Amino acid sequence: MSRKRRYPSDLTTAQWRHIAGLLPSPRPGGRPEKHPRRTVVDAILYVVRTGCSWRQLPADFPPWQTVYWYFVRWEQEEVTQRILDHLREQVRLQQGRNAQPSAGIIDSQSVRAADTVGRDSRGYDAGKKINGRKRFIVTDTLGLILVVMVCAASVQDRDGAKTTLLSLYLTTPVRYVLADAGFAGRLVDWATRILTMTLHVVRKPPGQKGFVLVPRRWPVERTLAWLTAHRRLARDYERDPATSEAMIRWAAINTMTRRLARGSPATRQQARTSS
Repeated sequence: MSRKRRYPSDLTTAQWRHIAGLLPSPRPGGRPEKHPRRTVVDAILYVVRTGCSWRQLPADFPPWQTVYWYFVRWEQEEVTQRILDHLREQVRLQQGRNAQPSAGIIDSQSVRAADTVGRDSRGYDAGKKINGRKRFIVTDTLGLILVVMVCAASVQDRDGAKTTLLSLYLTTPVRYVLADAGFAGRLVDWATRILTMTLHVVRKPPGQKGFVLVPRRWPVERTLAWLTAHRRLARDYERDPATSEAMIRWAAINTMTRRLARGSPATRQQARTSS
C-alpha cells in the first residue's frame, strides 16, 4: 500500500508517470519488494529538496538504509542518468525542439563543503574565497543538464572543463558550446584540436557594472540557481564527489518532472502592488 502524498517534494501522479517506466524491474528470485518504488523516489527527493540527512527521513518513508540502498544501486546502474536523459528529451519535444540538442552552455559553481567532506576532495577557490567543491555543468539552450562533474574548488575552470567537455563529447552529439571568459585561452584550442568541438567564449559587455544579463549564457546561470534551491545542494555534504553528482541529477529530475507535468517552465509570482 502506497503512502499518501504529504510533502511538497512528493511526486504527483502526473510526475510519477514520467519516471515509473524508467526504473529497472525487480530482480527475479528472493523476497518481493516491501516498499513501493514511488515511495522510495519520494524519499530521495525529500532528502535532496529539504537537505536533511538520510538518518533523519520522516518515519512514514521506508527505512533510510533501504532508501539509500536504492539511491546507490540506481546510480551504479546508471538508472539516474537514463531518467535524466529521457526527461530532457521529453521536455525538449514539449517545447517544440529536437530531442537531441546541438549546442550547450558550460559553467561552474563553487560551494562550501561541510566537515563530512575529506581533504582529498576539497580545496580553496581563491577567486570566490570558498573552501569546498566546484560543480561543472553543461546544459542545453533551455537550461536542461547534459553533463555534471564535481571536484575540489581549487581546480581551475580550464582544467575542470576538460573532463566535463570530454564527457559531453562521449555521451551527446553536442559539438558547439558557449562559455564565459573564465574558460578562454588554451582550453578553446584544446577543444578544437582534441575534441573537434567549438568552444565559443561569450564575454561581458565592456564597462559592465553590477549584474547584467549576458545573452545566450543566462540559461546555465538560471540552472545553477535552480540547483541551489534544493537545500542539499546549497552546501556539499557528500564524502564522495560521485554522490554529489548524483544529488545534482536528482535535483534536475525533480525540476523536469514538475515542468513536464505543468506543461511549461516555472514563472515567478509577481509581487502585488497596492493601488
